[in-house]
Amino acid sequence: MTSSTADLWHHYGCARATRDRTVPATFSWSWGQDTGPGPEVLGHLTGRCVGDLGAGTARHAAHLAVHHQPAEVTAVDASPAQHAMATDLYAHLAPRLRIVQSDAVSHLRAMPGAYDALYSVFGAVDFTDPRELLPAAATSLKPGGHLVFATLAHYLSGTPAQPDAVAADIPAKTPDGEATTMRRWVLQEHVWTKLLDEAGFTNITIDVLPATNSGPRTADTLLVSAYHPS
Repeated sequence: MTSSTADLWHHYGCARATRDRTVPATFSWSWGQDTGPGPEVLGHLTGRCVGDLGAGTARHAAHLAVHHQPAEVTAVDASPAQHAMATDLYAHLAPRLRIVQSDAVSHLRAMPGAYDALYSVFGAVDFTDPRELLPAAATSLKPGGHLVFATLAHYLSGTPAQPDAVAADIPAKTPDGEATTMRRWVLQEHVWTKLLDEAGFTNITIDVLPATNSGPRTADTLLVSAYHPS
């Protein structure tokens, strides 16, 4: 198994999954998951179809399914390990919560006009080429549909975000513990605005959610909102 095919998210969230099987009572966009607005940013969700891109163990999606009465929340993640953990934790929330193993771009391209809202909390938007993901998201949204995502305002090292649409290689581990890298897009605000505009989105807004504490892996958050034209 090479780093290009290995599940680089194999270990992520395992410790928490063994000790915390609850549906979260809150939903936060910030990197620290401790401040800022909640799911109200997505707008009115009752009876709506919502997609979580890069859902991991589907904790955010489970919160929406239980507390906000959507028609359906689809939690999409490419990682077999994350999909397995999400299924183990929250399969009982079906049919309101649907857990799908797929890369985000393939899923979105197969679901034209299916979603009222899409979101990513440091998920697929961070780890997928935005020149592929954002147009696919626009295709998958209904007219007037809403895309919201939380992404790093700068690297965890403190290095400034990229001034162009380029990815950096960040450390990762294969399932057997070997060191490797994965690509992450950490982009400046004007780059996200340009990419969203090119993908056909309108009413683009970006807010900065400052980190509430200090430390070696804290970061400010960009909370990005955009709409598919009506």
